[in-house]
Amino acid sequence: MLPFKLVYSDDYYLPIGAHVFPAEKYRLVHQRLLDSGVAEPTDFVTPGPASDEDVLRVHTREYVHKLKTGTLSPMEEMQMEVPYSPELVKAFWLAAGGSILAAELALRDGLGFNIGGGFHHAFPDHGEGFCVVHDVAVAIKRMHHEAKLTRAMTVDLDVHDGNGTAAIFAPRHKMGNPLPSASGISPAMRSSNPGLETRGASNGELEVFTMSLHQAHNYPAYKPPSSIDVNLPDGTNDDEYMGWLDQALSSAFRSFEPQLLCYIAGADPYREDQLGGLGLTIAGLKRRDELVFRVAKSRGVPVMVTYAGGYARRVEDTVTIHCNTIITARDLYTNASSGSL
Repeated sequence: MLPFKLVYSDDYYLPIGAHVFPAEKYRLVHQRLLDSGVAEPTDFVTPGPASDEDVLRVHTREYVHKLKTGTLSPMEEMQMEVPYSPELVKAFWLAAGGSILAAELALRDGLGFNIGGGFHHAFPDHGEGFCVVHDVAVAIKRMHHEAKLTRAMTVDLDVHDGNGTAAIFAPRHKMGNPLPSASGISPAMRSSNPGLETRGASNGELEVFTMSLHQAHNYPAYKPPSSIDVNLPDGTNDDEYMGWLDQALSSAFRSFEPQLLCYIAGADPYREDQLGGLGLTIAGLKRRDELVFRVAKSRGVPVMVTYAGGYARRVEDTVTIHCNTIITARDLYTNASSGSL
């Protein structure tokens, strides 16, 4: 039995037909975990869909109405880059419900996984880049509504910039000064909150610190500022990536003390990803996961994990990367030792 729960539903499957997004990956991850003995059936919990009220805490009423009634314009449908259907909307509402449940479990147990979600390109008034509803933001806003937190941090390690997250939780101080660069690379890491002191939450106001480590020359063209942005050069390898990630996490935790860390664990920094251009190996991605979990665990910060992009030429590689995130957490949180899948 795992020391944390995995939120999953067969209905996470996105009805999008032939597509670069591997809609079957959620079921494949679930099956791999069971077949390999990493997880047992009792480790999984089934989510319900988010309520419209939950979704409306993040998205505009007009946009939600269009999604529910199928009245998106052709341009709005094209911008989503996935074919609209009522079944698609149900899947995204369910993914948001899964992230709500994962956040609740993380706050209770210290760690909670949603084997889905991570749809970080969704904006309040439209969808983008295969993302229709921003499940992570919905979960954060729901936890705040229930007075379970006032300070959250998002750590987005997808190969693509978390533009929707940055737009929803815009930094309060947009100074945009570069932090010191590393390894002779031109300054790529920028902070919108340099020197920011951790603020109290006595007034109950929600504060969200956003961090995005992404390939500079990749989607989207315009990248709204996060609290910390790391714009990585093409081909960044394992060691270079780990240096940047360590520096970014250190800077983030010097500036902010979250009550929940929302880890968007994209599989697409992988060097064989069809929509990526970084050079990470499967072993390097596992090191990435371990660093995030170690930093959070050492500070006693609960972690909610969601799975974001992963478009490897072999879908089995994407499944391995996602499963390894769970194995890494299991090994660290139980002090066990086990190899990768």
